[in-house]
Amino acid sequence: MQPTNSNKRIDTLDYLRGFALLGIILVNIPSLMWIEPPELANDIAYSRFLTLFVEGKFFIIFSFLFGIGFYLFISRAQARGEKAYALFSRRLLILLFMGLVHFYFQPGEALTVYAIFGFVALPFYKMRKDINLILGFILLAITAYFGLKILMPFPLILLGLAAGQYHLFENISLHRNKIMFVTIVMGFISMASWFYQWQYVPEPLVNIQHLPKDQLAAHITNIEQFSLIGLQFSPFASAFYMGTIILLLQSTLFQRLLAPLKAYGRMALTNYLGQTALILLIGHAFGLIGQLRYLESLWICLGIYGCQLLLSKLWLYFFRFGPMEWLWRIGTYWTIPPLRQSTKDYLS
Repeated sequence: MQPTNSNKRIDTLDYLRGFALLGIILVNIPSLMWIEPPELANDIAYSRFLTLFVEGKFFIIFSFLFGIGFYLFISRAQARGEKAYALFSRRLLILLFMGLVHFYFQPGEALTVYAIFGFVALPFYKMRKDINLILGFILLAITAYFGLKILMPFPLILLGLAAGQYHLFENISLHRNKIMFVTIVMGFISMASWFYQWQYVPEPLVNIQHLPKDQLAAHITNIEQFSLIGLQFSPFASAFYMGTIILLLQSTLFQRLLAPLKAYGRMALTNYLGQTALILLIGHAFGLIGQLRYLESLWICLGIYGCQLLLSKLWLYFFRFGPMEWLWRIGTYWTIPPLRQSTKDYLS
C-alpha cells in the first residue's frame, strides 16, 4: 500500500491548519510556563484578549479540519481499493500513542481526544451527509451551551465529515457566495457575542478575602460567565475566522502573503508537538518556568512562530512530509514512503 500522493492535497486546508496553529500556542503557553494570574494592566488586557478572541476558537478549527481529513483519508483509500477502515484505525492508534506521550509533557493536549473521537466517528462515514450535518449541529449546540469543551470535538468532527461529503473544500469557487454570506452572518454574531461577553468581564485586582459575601458571589459568577459565554459563542467566531481566511485565499495576492501558513499547516503535527518542545526547552534552558508574565509569553510565541514558519518552508523545499507526518505514514501504511522531493515537486 502507498500513502496519499501529496499532489492531491487541498491547499486551503493547509492554510487553515497553519492559521489554527497560531492560536493554539497562545492558549497553551500559560500552563506550560506556569504563568501566574495577571496583575499588571497590560497583562490583564492581554489575558482578556485571549479569552475573547482566541480561547476555544482555534481548537474548534482544528477539530473541524480533523473531520475533513477523516473523510478525505477514507474516501481516497477506498478509491485506491485499499482497506480504508483498517488503515484509518491504525492511523488513529498511532495518533493516540503520540498523544499519550505528549500528554506527559502537556496535559491539555488534543491528539488523544482526536484519536478517541475518531474511533467513535468511524461508523458515521457511511451515514448520509445531511444526517451528519444535522446531528453535528445539534450536538455542537448542546456541548457548547453547557460548556462541555472536552466533548465538543466529536460534533465538530461530524461537521467536518459532512463538509467533506458535500465536497465543500474541493469546490470552493462554486460555493463562494454562500461562504461569503455565512462569513458575514458569523461575523455579526461574533461581534454581538463579544459585546455581550464583555458585560461579564471580571474586575481586575480584586482582593477576594475582603469582599462581602454577596459581592464575592457576584465576582465568581462573572468569572464563570465570562469564560462560559466565550465558549458558547466560540463556534460562530471560529466559522467567521475560517470563512475570512477562505475568502482571502481566493485572491492570488493573499495566497502569496499567507504562503508561510501553507507550509506551516502541511507540517501541522510536527509543529504542534514542536510548539510544546520549544516552549519547555526555552522555559527550562533560561529558567523562565514560573517567572513569566502573560504579555511576556507573547514574545516567546512570536519567536516560535518565526522559527517554525521559516523551518517549515525550508524543510518542505527538500522533503515531501514533515518528520512526524512521515513517521505517521510509515506506521499507517507499513511501508517507507520517499521523503526527499525535487524542487520541481515542491513548486508544483
